Amino acid sequence: MNPLEMRASLGLAGIYALRMLGMFLILPVFSLYAVTLPGGHDPMWIGLALGSYGLTQALLQLPLGMLSDRIGRKKVIYGGLLLFALGSFIAAIATDLVWLTVGRVVQGSGAVSAVVTALLADLTREENRTKAMAMIGMTIGITFAVSLVLGPLMAKLVGVPGIFVLTGVLTLTALLGVRFFIPDPPLSSFHSDAEANPASLPTILRHGQLLRLNFGIFALHAAQMAMFVVIPFALTETAGLDKAHHWQVYLPVVVVGFLLMIPAIIYGEKRGKLKPVFVGAIALMALTQLGLVFSLHTFWQLTFLLGAYFVAFNILEASLPSLVSKIAPADAKGTAMGVYNTAQSLGLFLGAVVGGWCYGQGGAVWVFAFCCTMMSAWLLVALSMRTPPPVKTKMFHISEHWQGDAAQLSSRLRAVSGVQEAVVIAAEHVAYLKVSQSGWDEAGVQQLIKETY
Repeated sequence: MNPLEMRASLGLAGIYALRMLGMFLILPVFSLYAVTLPGGHDPMWIGLALGSYGLTQALLQLPLGMLSDRIGRKKVIYGGLLLFALGSFIAAIATDLVWLTVGRVVQGSGAVSAVVTALLADLTREENRTKAMAMIGMTIGITFAVSLVLGPLMAKLVGVPGIFVLTGVLTLTALLGVRFFIPDPPLSSFHSDAEANPASLPTILRHGQLLRLNFGIFALHAAQMAMFVVIPFALTETAGLDKAHHWQVYLPVVVVGFLLMIPAIIYGEKRGKLKPVFVGAIALMALTQLGLVFSLHTFWQLTFLLGAYFVAFNILEASLPSLVSKIAPADAKGTAMGVYNTAQSLGLFLGAVVGGWCYGQGGAVWVFAFCCTMMSAWLLVALSMRTPPPVKTKMFHISEHWQGDAAQLSSRLRAVSGVQEAVVIAAEHVAYLKVSQSGWDEAGVQQLIKETY
């Protein structure tokens, strides 16, 4: 990457991390705080307040991404960050659960993740875009892990309202970063690898393998949010831990989960065993949820099961985007990821609401029974998934002055050894390829691309 690309990648990864921070930082302490507010006697309302962020995210992230094609990326990002900050301040001063929910809804309406991705595509060359996107992807797991540890500590120092105020202030500061640190793109254009194309939606929504993955991310985050309606109470009541010390449980289980995830992902990718690793992680998740149905009686049982949960969660959270990239049509990856992200946000919303309702009806047992059911259904769906092809995505720039036949060049590229799929989109001046993990004829592809100059 050149300095401009590195600057854009780091800056936009920071914006993305901030959005995730607003969602995750309050996760380990939200239920314990919400129950102290007027209206907090109803667990379903707690779940609604927690998950409402995801509903507005799901409804607005694709439309805002498309709007940025018309009025400009930074304008939409400015608006989204202002809404996020406004929602944070509303949540900070909320005196009851209704206003806390309003704050969360407004926070979620600052749904700029698709716009951030599109701006990153504007600011990076095709050969470096995958690396830049990976930098943003890493922020999700890191932010989640850090938030679980920092959330309880910050709640002790400044309270949950203080966390919301801090999030709002950091968001306003990020506006300066967007203005002065992140470069202005010389030209904003549509990128099939980074943006949703309405014309591709019917194909993506009918794609059986992608539907399995979309259900998977929906189920994974629905179970996550349902769990965190209950887990803070379980750590307080079962483990006897004050909320300020919950980080002492989260820190070791998150670290263990991360460390065990790395070799599992490497083994799956390098040995072509991604499906067995993936299905095994879903099975572990289902068993963990089943264990939580029966084993909330001692501190060590709860800690062990949380550790197993984070191992499975980290593997699945890292595997799913990779699988979408491998399976999605080469010219519709952005659309596939847009649908995937929408399914994730819907899972955040519905999981929190259903988790709250289950907790009110039957206590923690009902919540974990719901989570176990979701994971078991996903396991059945995943077992019938085709083994993902051992491919990686490559993009090559096509000369703006090239006047050749895109279909013919696509066919010639597909004939190169190791190229599994190739689509040339002349309007975007790019060739999208899926190639074998190793042994593909890169020199042959480069030679064909040179002919376009």
